[in-house]
Amino acid sequence: MPAPIAVAQDEVLTGEAVALDVQPVGFFLRALGLMIDVAATIGVLLLFVWAGVWLSAMGVIDAASARIAYVVIVVLVLVVVPTTVETLSRGRSLGKLAVGGRIVRSDGGAAGFRHAFIRALVGILEIWMTAGAIAAVTGAFTPRSQRLGDLLAGTYSERTRTPRMPDAGPGLPPGLDAWAQIADVARLPDALARRCAQFVRQAPNMEPSARLRLAASLADEAALFASPVTHTDPETFVRAVVAVRRDREQRALELENARVADLLRGVG
Repeated sequence: MPAPIAVAQDEVLTGEAVALDVQPVGFFLRALGLMIDVAATIGVLLLFVWAGVWLSAMGVIDAASARIAYVVIVVLVLVVVPTTVETLSRGRSLGKLAVGGRIVRSDGGAAGFRHAFIRALVGILEIWMTAGAIAAVTGAFTPRSQRLGDLLAGTYSERTRTPRMPDAGPGLPPGLDAWAQIADVARLPDALARRCAQFVRQAPNMEPSARLRLAASLADEAALFASPVTHTDPETFVRAVVAVRRDREQRALELENARVADLLRGVG
């Protein structure tokens, strides 16, 4: 029986059993995007209401028809318009464009009409009827900053502005290709990884004795998080760890960029 695949909180498991490291939009950015959407919606709503008042004043429609028109306008602006916008743009809106987000399914696929409709319908309660209080509470206490509509629709807001590719650096030291295929450096802390990468960039300009001491210190620290530990001099080991980690981060970013491009083309 195959071993279960562990999927982290911010990972999506594809149909090929590949775990993608995806980044949801944070709470404050989601709140900012929501405020932009709310402001735009209020502007459209006021425009329609002004048009209704003007038509009533001109005698084009009577008071009873105006009341019916106002109800229709509210439903149109609060439900139909956001549903249509998110469906046609595949999860984007004015606010989401501003903060670099997109509504996707919980499995990472493109959201559709059903998801947009549920989000818009629930939004009447959690955003408009409670002045955003329910959305704020649920967003603050859910792992992906999901509001109630997201939880019911099975969606979340994914970041579409992916980080830039890492700068090219020195390649893998000769003779360590076989080790690189099996090396596990994923547990290397980010702070230590940055220090190792900085050392690799600055090593040629360092004083020899200081270079040896720093390489030995970094190698001892990295050895605690790398497996297996290759039997080579400290500087070569540090360079190998940096090269393997950089190559794997670059492949992950390329995969994430390709996936975002698929979403833009409507593949999901």
